Amino acid sequence: MKARVLFLCTGNSARSQMAEGWLRHLADDRFEVFSAGTHPVGVNPGSVEAMAEVGIDISAHRSKSVAEFMTQPFDHVITVCDRAKESCPRWPGSTHLLHWSFDDPAAATGSDDTRRQLFRRVRDEILGQIKGFLAQEGTRLIPDAH
Repeated sequence: MKARVLFLCTGNSARSQMAEGWLRHLADDRFEVFSAGTHPVGVNPGSVEAMAEVGIDISAHRSKSVAEFMTQPFDHVITVCDRAKESCPRWPGSTHLLHWSFDDPAAATGSDDTRRQLFRRVRDEILGQIKGFLAQEGTRLIPDAH
């Protein structure tokens, strides 16, 4: 049986979407991967663009509410923002809760280039955390993965 992983943030627009994309890409089909938000606002185009730059298409992702998943068991629930950690609900079963704190690129101000750079930085930070998670889980990366 595949381990089930839920990435949780506030808007389910950037960080959790990128984490979902990375884990699916790097671990192939060894996990069931989902993302949600405590207050979903739609997928941010900056997330789609940043992931496309590394060959991962998340353009078909949709922003989902954590309420959709409340009755489902997960092996891991990973909050990727501090506000989601503070409001993270209790999960049924023996769920392993993790917290990874990333800046919110969706809240970036400044020029388009400044915003793009923040999306890229957070995307790459998430990649590092995902690789560490996979190493901890004893899961090999798929060949030719970033």
